[in-house]
Amino acid sequence: MAEPISIQCLCGAVHIELSGEPAARANCHCGSCRDFYGTPMLSATAWPASSVRIAKGAVVTFAHPAKQMSRAFCAGCGETMFGVNRLDMRVVPNSLAARVSDGDLPASLRPTMHLFYRHRVVDIDDRLVKYLDGWDGSEFLPA
Repeated sequence: MAEPISIQCLCGAVHIELSGEPAARANCHCGSCRDFYGTPMLSATAWPASSVRIAKGAVVTFAHPAKQMSRAFCAGCGETMFGVNRLDMRVVPNSLAARVSDGDLPASLRPTMHLFYRHRVVDIDDRLVKYLDGWDGSEFLPA
């Protein structure tokens, strides 16, 4: 991504600037993401901490009580702006970038894989590689 992208929460109180390239673009099916983000699958990009800057407002952070992850959200509308995973990456939900692009996620941010597909709660019929666990493991091969 050549130009930084600016995302904001629903109420507009928090603006975040993403710069550079995401380290990963994925749909994650792990139980931690499902539980922590309240979704059957988290479609997101992972960014180095230095690539995510709060340009306006402030976020409130909630640390998971048992796992090495936290979530930063707007105190006004409650929208999750990013999470922080055990690798200290900033995990930004793709819905935020799609919103600023009139609902169409830019090609440079579209997922390139599924992670932890063995733990899925819904089957996905697309052409992306589906890793059973992390991206260094085995792939899901349909029967």
